[in-house]
Amino acid sequence: MSVMNRFRLDGKVAVVTGASSGLGVAFAKALAEAGADVVLGARRVDRLADTGALVEAAGRKYTSLQTDVTQPEQCDALIAHAIKTFGHVDILVNNAGVGTAVPATKETPEQYKAVIDVNLFGAYWMAQAFARANTNGGAIVNIASVLGIKPQVLPQAAYASSKAGLIGLTRDLATQWTGRKNIRVNALAPGFFPSEMSDELPKDMVEMIKNFTPAGRLGDPEELAATLIWLVSDASSYVTGITVPVDGGLVMP
Repeated sequence: MSVMNRFRLDGKVAVVTGASSGLGVAFAKALAEAGADVVLGARRVDRLADTGALVEAAGRKYTSLQTDVTQPEQCDALIAHAIKTFGHVDILVNNAGVGTAVPATKETPEQYKAVIDVNLFGAYWMAQAFARANTNGGAIVNIASVLGIKPQVLPQAAYASSKAGLIGLTRDLATQWTGRKNIRVNALAPGFFPSEMSDELPKDMVEMIKNFTPAGRLGDPEELAATLIWLVSDASSYVTGITVPVDGGLVMP
């Protein structure tokens, strides 16, 4: 196999959660461009047809299912739907996520739990469903955040906690499953990219973030998606248990 062919995903089936907007759309499009058929999951099912159109434009097939990752039975149903449609499943991108920006003294238990339920528990329920159903090995990529590595200017205790926990979960599942089930588990830690969450930030805060970032700009979703393709493909077949920051140098040691 040539080096460049290692990045191809021909014959693979990828499941993407949080596929209705933002980075989830970019991930689905990139997976299709690399040759994978794509299974789309999200709570906002009305938006999935638009994401699916991008998959089809890349010459691949898609299917979708409304999925709330906080409900383990819906996670099982999404994986079962993938296998019923395509016969197997090879890749899981745990992208579903929510965020808040509430000062720590004002955040309620309900607000905190709502973030943890999606960002950490939801990723675990999806990973469990994938690993139980998978028979031929594969790859899981958890979408963490630089906020799980290093605090920034925002008051995001719940979000940072959930993403730090997701990084720990990534390491543990990689330890359990890489050798025993041939499932590699890694994480991406995006910096600041255009998304629904970043769109809610004040403009002066966005400029401050750019100034703090050595690259001097926000990221392009395709830059993050390209790193995803590396992590789910045979190009990274000897890589597991790591978290890759894609952040313009924001959290470099």
